[in-house]
Formats: sequence, C-alpha cells, structure tokens
Amino acid sequence: MSTVENLIARNAGFAVQQFVPGLKINPSGRTMVIGCVDPRVDPLLVLGLEPGEAAIIRNVGGRVTPALFKTMKMLGQVGKANGGAPGGDWNLIVLHHTDCGMTDLAAFPDLLAEYFEIPADRLPDKSVSDPFGSARLDASLLASPDSPAHGWHVTGLVYDVETGLVRRTDADA
Repeated sequence: MSTVENLIARNAGFAVQQFVPGLKINPSGRTMVIGCVDPRVDPLLVLGLEPGEAAIIRNVGGRVTPALFKTMKMLGQVGKANGGAPGGDWNLIVLHHTDCGMTDLAAFPDLLAEYFEIPADRLPDKSVSDPFGSARLDASLLASPDSPAHGWHVTGLVYDVETGLVRRTDADA
C-alpha cells in the first residue's frame, strides 16, 4: 500500500470514529496557536486541544514574521465574514520547542534574514538558538500595537521534546 493509499484508509477510519460534524470556522475556544512545523510538536496533541477549539498556524520555528502578520490579518477578515472576528478576549499562544531545526539554520544567515525580512546583522535580535528567548520575543511582538493581535491575551510556551511538558516563558506579554 502506498503512503497516499494508507493515508486515505486512515481518513476513512477518522470519518467513522473521530469526525465532528458541524464545527464552525471560528474556533470555539477563542484561541490561536502559532507553532513550528516540526512533526514532533503537533499543537493539537501537545496542548490537548479538541477539533475546532483553536486556529493553528505553523511555520518554520513557529516564528513571527511579516508573512505571519499577513496570514493573521487574512484570518481576521475570514472571522469577520463568519460572524466573529478575533479580538481582545482571544488567547494567542506562541508555542516554540527545544531541539528546533531553526537552530540548524543559524549557519545560514542570509536565508534567515530573508525569512524574517531583516538585515542579516539584526539576526542576533531574533534569538534563533534559544527557544525561551524566541518565545518571549515573539509574544512581545504579537502583543505590540503594530500586531494584528494587539489587545489579545498573548502567552509564550516552550515544549520540551524530551519530556513532553510545556513551560511558560518568564515574561509573558
């Protein structure tokens, strides 16, 4: 059986056993999670979220970038179109993790500078090799007045891939 055939078969089981009909496009938990694409760090599993409870955006490192801000603005419009734009009573979780592949990219400053859309000499400000520093930084960026999430409850968390536990950063926004 090919990988795709296997996934289609798994989907059939999901449709019968786990599918939740009637979910709305706006998250029931008024929560958005920004996380990494690393397959070890699935926000649904790590945070015990239920289907439809949170909007989840994943990118390399779970980082705040200009592209993330654009995505959040677009999602805000989708929310408005569906009767409930995200706002001040929402939670925004920045979920970074230990042993992140982003640290491997530190050896490629030009690539990282392009990703963050900043000059390479400003990369040290991004705490690329420190998940606690990067979660604090990104939480503060998301809480800033220029952010589409300004006024939300913003929290930085770091997931430990060795223990399965999350810890809050020491300076939540």
